[in-house]
Order: sequence, then C-alpha cells, then structure tokens
Amino acid sequence: MGMLDLRETLEKNKEYYIKRLAELVEIDTHVLGHGIDGGLEKEGQDYLARLLREMGARLRLDPLKEADIKRCHELWHEGNLGHKLEKRYNLYAGFGTEGRGRSLILNGHMDVMPADNEKEWKSPPFEPRIEGGRMYGRGTADMKAGLMASVMAVQLLKDAEREIPGELIIASVCDEEGGGNGSIQALMSGLRADGVVVCEGTGDELILAHMGFVFFRVEVEGKSCHSGEKKAGVSAIEKAIKIIEAMHEMEHEWLLKYRHPLLPSPSLNVGVIRGGSAGSTVPSECCFELCVHYIPGQMNYQGLVGEIEDLISRVSRSDLWLEKHPPKLTVYQAGGGFEMGEGQSLVESFQRAYSLVRKKPVQIAGSPAGCDSRLWRNIGGCQTIQFGPGNLAQCHSTDEWVEIDSYLEAILIYAELILDFCAA
Repeated sequence: MGMLDLRETLEKNKEYYIKRLAELVEIDTHVLGHGIDGGLEKEGQDYLARLLREMGARLRLDPLKEADIKRCHELWHEGNLGHKLEKRYNLYAGFGTEGRGRSLILNGHMDVMPADNEKEWKSPPFEPRIEGGRMYGRGTADMKAGLMASVMAVQLLKDAEREIPGELIIASVCDEEGGGNGSIQALMSGLRADGVVVCEGTGDELILAHMGFVFFRVEVEGKSCHSGEKKAGVSAIEKAIKIIEAMHEMEHEWLLKYRHPLLPSPSLNVGVIRGGSAGSTVPSECCFELCVHYIPGQMNYQGLVGEIEDLISRVSRSDLWLEKHPPKLTVYQAGGGFEMGEGQSLVESFQRAYSLVRKKPVQIAGSPAGCDSRLWRNIGGCQTIQFGPGNLAQCHSTDEWVEIDSYLEAILIYAELILDFCAA
C-alpha cells in the first residue's frame, strides 16, 4: 500500500473536509431545556451514521437509557436523571483492527445549545457562513468542528492510503450539554479504550485538568408577619444571609489552602436567591442556589458535601431559630474533577503528533469548565486528554465561530496521533 504525505493530502482535499463540517452545522441538533426536555440530536446522528457507513465503519447505535444513567448516579454521583431520552442515541464507529496495537476513542457530542437570540445573529445560526477564515454557526466551536475533525482524520488517513495500526473508535454522544449523559451511557454500556481524546475546543492548548463542580440548593424557613411588628416574626432572608456569609468565609479559607498548577483556586458562587413576597412582610421562606468549583485530587465530592453540611449545621447550632428549624440542603447536580499526568503514553503521543504538525511544543493547561473528560478518566479509567478546534469564549455565544485553519490542523493532528498512539 502506498503512503502519501498527510499535509499534502489535507491540502488537496480540504474543501471536501470543510464541506462536511458545514453540512453538520446546518443540522439543528440543539438540546431542549438543557436536555431535560429532550434534544434534537437524531437527525445529526443519522447524518453521521450514513457518512461513517460510507467510510466503512463498524457501527453501533446505543440508545440513552434512564436505568443506566440512574445506575451511574448511584455508583459515581454522576448523571442527570429525568431527562427525556426518546429518539436520542449514541453512535460508535470502529475502524482498524480490534486486538492489534492500542485502542483509541475520539469523543465528541452532537448536541448544541439553542440559539434563542437568533435576531442578534448576523446570519441564521444554522446556515453556516464562511468569512475572514472563520466558519460561523451554532455548534461550530462547541463542538461540531471537533467532532467532524475526528471523522475527517480517518478520511484523511484513507485519502493518504495510510492504515490504522490499531483500533480507532469515533464516539458521537448525545445530551452532553445536559451534564454528560451521553458519555455516561457509553461507559455504562462498556465502551473503553487505552486512550480517549475529548475533542472539545481548547484554543490550541492541551487540557490535562478541569475543575469538579457541585450545585447545591439551600431552603431556609422563617416566620411571617407584618414588618411593622418584625420582632414577632423571623426573616428567612436574614437567616439565609448568615449561612451565605459563613460560606464566603469558608471560600476564603480554600483560597489560602488549595493550589493547583493548572487550575484556579476553588470557588463558591451563590447564583440564585428567592424569598419574600413584599417589602412590608417578614419573609417566611428563602431559597438560594450555589455552585462550588473544586480542585481534583485535593478535594472530592464526598468531602465537599460534608463540608457544606457541617457549615450549615454549625451556623444552625449558633442560632436559636435555625437550631429548631434546620435548613434543608439538596445536591441537584454534580460532576467530578479531571486531571491527567504528563508522563502518560497518550500525552506523550499527542505531544509528538502536535509538534510534528505545528512545529512547536503544545502548551499544557487546565480548564475551569467541566466536560466529559472527567467521565472517561474517573469512571472508565482511561488515559484521557482534551484537545480540539475552537475556544471556550465562543461556546454558547452569539455568532459562534471556529477558525477554518484550526479545524484543518486538528484533522491533521488527530491523524498523526492515531498513527503514533495506536501503533504501540
């Protein structure tokens, strides 16, 4: 079998590779209500299945199942229950030879965020527009460019008459925007590999760590009365403020205690607060919601939940009302942190592939935002890295875009990585 130069082959076929990305962006695959009310991924998955079948892939369709999401939630505190899963399926496409060399998964998600503010876009969000070296459209950066780059990396190897030296799996999943249910389904269905690349946009950096997160809801009870006789009542809002102030003191202690070479310090953000009905009424209830971003390795889900529980208990014991009317604490969403050591074989293979294509070493970084990397690493036990075209600033934005050159370069880097990592 002859072997053609990969960059020359990329240059020769780039219009076709760009056309395939535009076709995928044209398909509206947005989630409904952050995935809770379902998603429109099916048409995109159907399109990708046809394309991959034409490329000779071994295809497997895996419908999302509530029982599997629930089992993962019980075992790992991961998974978002109660999402509508009808007509939502993952797609796994195998290439190369099973049992020879190493296995590698290139993971991406088909769902995108809605474009509810369509009037603010310069062009319709699902009519991809190329201008100034960029492709504009909903999902270009998050993350159809990464997903299609993984597919076109296989096409590039075929076009260059290169053989995949091990096993490669393209894993296109649903409901990532809703918290990662698609990759959870893949893992609970037994999908594993020696290495996993999450193809999310990384701004030309190699992401080897991201923060964990836990969302809490705190409900505080008070006693209502007319504000003119305030002493006869108990303000639930004021009691909630006592708890929030104690939380901010705890956050400050975290800033002094925890450090990570790739990540910011832990943070606690109270993002929602509701309470009261009128300025003339002492509020009988107050509810606030917060998100804690924590550092992997040094902090974990169980420890963090325990800290918040202890803090609320401590504040309650110091207050006569709260001691008799303890606040209610609920965890309503969580995702673990992620980190990967630089000395792992997948990292080293990627560094070689990137340097071969870009003629410089890759910059290693961490991300404050969580993604599916945590799932493949923490639940699957796979060597996992995150790299793809696009950047975090464009995700979910109006006039979302991706650099065409970064998309093409990602195709080439993924192809070189396949040849390097799978050959061992």
